[in-house]
Amino acid sequence: MAGSGPIPAVPIPAAAAAVLAPLAGRRVAVAMSGGVDSSVVAALAHAAGCDVVGITLQLYDQGESARRPGACCAGADIRDARAVAQRLGIAHFVVDMESRFRDSVIQTFVDSYARGLTPVPCVECNRTVKFTDLIALARDLGAEALLTGHYVQRLGDELGALHRGADPGKDQSYFLWATTQAQLDYLRFPLGGLAKAETRALAQGFGLVVAAKPDSQDICFVPGGDYAAVVERIRPELASPGDIVDAAGRVLGRHNGIHRFTVGQRRGLDIGGQAEPLYVIGIDAARAQVIAGPRRALAVAAARLDRLNILGPTDGPLMVKVRSMAPLAPARLHGDWLEFDAPQYGVAPGQAAVAYVGDQLVAGGTMVATRPAAAPVNPLTSSEF
Repeated sequence: MAGSGPIPAVPIPAAAAAVLAPLAGRRVAVAMSGGVDSSVVAALAHAAGCDVVGITLQLYDQGESARRPGACCAGADIRDARAVAQRLGIAHFVVDMESRFRDSVIQTFVDSYARGLTPVPCVECNRTVKFTDLIALARDLGAEALLTGHYVQRLGDELGALHRGADPGKDQSYFLWATTQAQLDYLRFPLGGLAKAETRALAQGFGLVVAAKPDSQDICFVPGGDYAAVVERIRPELASPGDIVDAAGRVLGRHNGIHRFTVGQRRGLDIGGQAEPLYVIGIDAARAQVIAGPRRALAVAAARLDRLNILGPTDGPLMVKVRSMAPLAPARLHGDWLEFDAPQYGVAPGQAAVAYVGDQLVAGGTMVATRPAAAPVNPLTSSEF
């Protein structure tokens, strides 16, 4: 029965053993969210002979929403992390980071929508709370490495290069593009070479109470996936209606808040009587306008990247994701401009562009400007957001 009796001797998969063997007998910290992935990491590290310390961050508290299936880092998740730590017999610390998370992640998320952008809060959380504050906590506890349940891999001669996870359906590298080389040198990802089904089987084998727990879904701090409600609670003025216009400024309809729209979106425009389907092709936050146009107006030849982070060679052909679920597209990086071999559609300012060579993540940044596919190659013609 999960959660009771002695811990079975479970064979450690070779891919995880390769990560953990050099750390045997050493103190490591495990970021324990209360989910199955991080719980298995803690169990694997313990089985590999590491001196394991679990750290759980309390990031928010939203009452009933914190107890719903698929939540993360609040309520029942903290209790689950504690239960796993107790079963393994490892030290476990819960650290209140609500204020830091609110200021660095939630407020940034809301402010981005107010500027007409489409944010990626998981990137900001990894950049600040998880891979800055959590690493500092792990070092303070004397840990020689921080282990997480991310499905990514550190590969290479010195194990310092970030690669996509072996399970393409679970790869999380897109959300880790802002990781610095110094952070990467301290991080370890024991699940990166595993499939999710293997992780579930390991949780069952170790008898962990979270073995059948659902994966986290959508944005962790957004109850029921209703991100607009979160935005409006913090910035109620954004719920003000405004005009939906075409590229020439002609009014086509009305909207009930620019934060409910993103570039490339078709649903929610509710504009009839048009010769062809319309999509959101831009958002003018200053005028509270949503700009609509035909799909061809979404074609983008290049995007300018802010906070560009280079982790590998970028002087040749690249394969790029412009959304977490987007297919890879060929491109080249020229300074802070990413130029696509073929036009890309639905490129939303505020989203990340992440570049790969093979499976290695070599660069990433936040897209803040685009150049229409029909325009000449001249940054002065770009549209700034």
